[in-house]
Amino acid sequence: MRKMILGASVALLLGLGAVAQESRSEVSLQGTGFFTKDVSGQGITQRSTNTGGFLVGYRYSLTRWLAAEAVYGYDRNSQHYFGSSGLSRVQANVHEATGGFVVRIPTSPRFRLKPYVLAEGGALVFDPTNNAFGTVSGAQRQATGLFAYGGGADFPLTRRVTLRAEYRGLVYSAPDFGLATLNTNTITHTAQPSAGIVFHF
Repeated sequence: MRKMILGASVALLLGLGAVAQESRSEVSLQGTGFFTKDVSGQGITQRSTNTGGFLVGYRYSLTRWLAAEAVYGYDRNSQHYFGSSGLSRVQANVHEATGGFVVRIPTSPRFRLKPYVLAEGGALVFDPTNNAFGTVSGAQRQATGLFAYGGGADFPLTRRVTLRAEYRGLVYSAPDFGLATLNTNTITHTAQPSAGIVFHF
């Protein structure tokens, strides 16, 4: 009986040790670019300034090849609207929130780069800064749904630390800040390349 209890205890401890060593969670911090396509519609051309920002993400491995991910991003840019009434400009803080799935692409154990692809849904929130030189009267905070797709690759430095390079494409309705005079009624695209560091635990 004593040997059985001892054997079960050893098996339990070894199992717990294996679980503890398996890193299923990770947190990432990445610097990004934010490059948005120009769009035109309803007699208005909309252009966004190119800018930079950051992404903070949490990823949890469901299986060896599949993970769930939640991401928050931030940047600040200006939307320029050209139409019959002239030029209008709105500077805004842009908050990004997405959640979805990441699929890791199988590679040889000797290949250190670990590629993956992702697909996520979420929202962008455009929040005017009320800058005296960059806000149209009546511009309001606006949220718009988005679809994010992309991929990247991880390069392990240690068992707990990894470098990451990633590309995300964001597809969403061009913002108009609740003003009909700024509404292009179009879908736009933002390219969001990024690089950063990942911590596994």
